[in-house]
Amino acid sequence: MIRLLLAEDQGMMRGALALLLGLEPDFEIVAQVGAGDEIVPRALETRPDVALLDIELPGRSGLDAAAALREALPACQVLILTTFGRPGYLRRAMEAGAAGFLVKDGPVEELAVAVRRVLAGERVIDPGLAAAALSAGPNPLTPRERDVLSAAVDGATVADIAAKVHLSPATVRNYLSSAIGKTQTRNRMEAVRAARQNGWL
Repeated sequence: MIRLLLAEDQGMMRGALALLLGLEPDFEIVAQVGAGDEIVPRALETRPDVALLDIELPGRSGLDAAAALREALPACQVLILTTFGRPGYLRRAMEAGAAGFLVKDGPVEELAVAVRRVLAGERVIDPGLAAAALSAGPNPLTPRERDVLSAAVDGATVADIAAKVHLSPATVRNYLSSAIGKTQTRNRMEAVRAARQNGWL
């Protein structure tokens, strides 16, 4: 039996996914979680062979959880399953050690095949997304620029951002200016939007 952990914040989607995958004769759903910070503790309790993770999760993103899971339980293969097919997300998932990346709009049979393939040691990546990731190039933002833009998401002032990321307001302005230039936008909110659309945040 292939032991699966499902991480999806939408209860109905998680239940439907568990039901459909549970119909596969060689699959056993050993854990279901609705938040990113529940992934590693539940995986350590249940020892899944494959973890299917959404990206946008409360508590901790699926991408951050993927890296922590690969470190805590290296035998568990990670398959990212998301609505957000963004090239930057694919690149970050691969850097986090994910074995696969699929967009949720595919058929469940394709997902079952992907689970078996990642368990066999293969990488499984949505072909359209792979092509987009190659043409998009790497994330141009530094980790600090990403931190500052992430702190600016809700329209925070420079002083608020500085307090959140523990930098001086002048340094925050420099990082924002650099991020605006690299995203080829006119202001920080446009830079946030562009970075999100590319999966850089």
